[in-house]
Amino acid sequence: MSTEQPARRRGRERSRADRTAVKHEKFPYIRRAIPNVNLFDEETLVTIEANADRILEEIGIEFRRDPESLELWRKAGADIKGERVHIPRGLARALLATAPRQFTHHARNPARSVVIGGNNTVFAPVGGAPFVTDLDRGRRYGSIEDFTMLTKIAYMCPAIHHAGFLLCEPTDVPVNKRHLDMVYSLIRHTDQPFLGASNHGARAADSIHMARLLFGKEFVEQNTVIMCVINSNSPLVFDSTMINVLKEYARANQGVIVTPAVLAGAMGPVTTAGCIAQILAESMAGMALCQLVRPGAPVVFGSFVGGVSMQTGAPTFGTPNASHMLFAVAELGRRLGVPVRSGGSLCASKTPDAQAAYESAQTLLATVLAGVNFVMHGAGWLEGGLAASPEKMVLDADQLAMMQKMAEGLDMSEKAQAMEAFREVGPGGHFLGCAHTQETYQTAVYNSTVADYSSFEQWSQEGSLTAAERANKVWKRLLDAYEAPPLDLAIDDALQAFVLEKKASMPDGLE
Repeated sequence: MSTEQPARRRGRERSRADRTAVKHEKFPYIRRAIPNVNLFDEETLVTIEANADRILEEIGIEFRRDPESLELWRKAGADIKGERVHIPRGLARALLATAPRQFTHHARNPARSVVIGGNNTVFAPVGGAPFVTDLDRGRRYGSIEDFTMLTKIAYMCPAIHHAGFLLCEPTDVPVNKRHLDMVYSLIRHTDQPFLGASNHGARAADSIHMARLLFGKEFVEQNTVIMCVINSNSPLVFDSTMINVLKEYARANQGVIVTPAVLAGAMGPVTTAGCIAQILAESMAGMALCQLVRPGAPVVFGSFVGGVSMQTGAPTFGTPNASHMLFAVAELGRRLGVPVRSGGSLCASKTPDAQAAYESAQTLLATVLAGVNFVMHGAGWLEGGLAASPEKMVLDADQLAMMQKMAEGLDMSEKAQAMEAFREVGPGGHFLGCAHTQETYQTAVYNSTVADYSSFEQWSQEGSLTAAERANKVWKRLLDAYEAPPLDLAIDDALQAFVLEKKASMPDGLE
């Protein structure tokens, strides 16, 4: 029988209850109150920009199996040789003069809409993982059930401002049909902004059509309600699939995030400066093509920063080289006058361990300090993007909330200056029980949802749980507390009818 004092035990129980209570709140997107950190001087940035122009003009970029894009470039003044487009110095930058410096990405709940660009930062969850892993079931191919689970968990995390898209690959649904289930799940289970399919032109068109069913055709014509991510096939190639997706979204006046997936030493030079110039060249070419398709179409300068181990060939993350690329891309994007996507909570670790934490923190802190506008893979990323983890999502989301509080700057209100507390406590006292502390402690500091601040003895009594084990309990509580945001029944019926009709119109396919 425990000899612990009843009052002390009740205090611990109340404290535990406070730590584990689920309070579903959503933070608004970040409006930065701290300055951007600019690591590089004018000479460095001008040299990189000049090298990107030389790549575009002298070496060129291939736009494969798409005569329409070649004709658009020819009319704009580029030199076309076969499928290779040589873009004269300054042309891509000039074309981007019509791109918006920032734009609103509307959510079905207007309170959840976000502004992409300017002095704003928006966090989105993991994307693109074929596998899902958790402490209960281990590593497995993703399913639509897993996709919905991750969508709900992300929605319950306060500092995840955007629903993303491919949180995991639902491999139990045919390849040519799964985009329909994913877009519907994002619409039904969240009321946040979301991305659409980007692996086929027809699937991009389906995603845009579903957005029109949700928002109305006229609203979509004038506003951004869906975005996509397209990747160049580095080095220096845009294939027909990506081009067709780009054209679908640009024609519809929807956002295109052009992201060269350049890993230094593999798809790009092993040297950081060379890799940055390639990223700038490829992204400028893709964004400029959007403007040729529809001047004024919203675009985002994307980058996926990482390297390759020369010993194993596997991707590496959280390195100083990747941080340099991230800071450079943010500065170059501001000079170019377009929003920037980069960073996240990236790691190569296979489990939510110390390696995952260090690599993710190294990338995430640089992301926020650099002033990146749109952050994909902000929570849940493991194994170089091959796996999504609900435990990692919870741990990362806790860090996102900390980054949000940091980026919001220092509270200098009269209450925050705490002069009344000094008058109350005076010399030699303490602030634990003073009125000012009791009034402000819940908002004055960020309280982690997963960190353990107890004594060794209390931690032991509560099961000696690791961070991942605590996170496992948290995501289950979040799912238990989840409530779907309301959706107009007529819109829901129209969406479901479209999904069923579209699926019935084609056989199951693997491509």
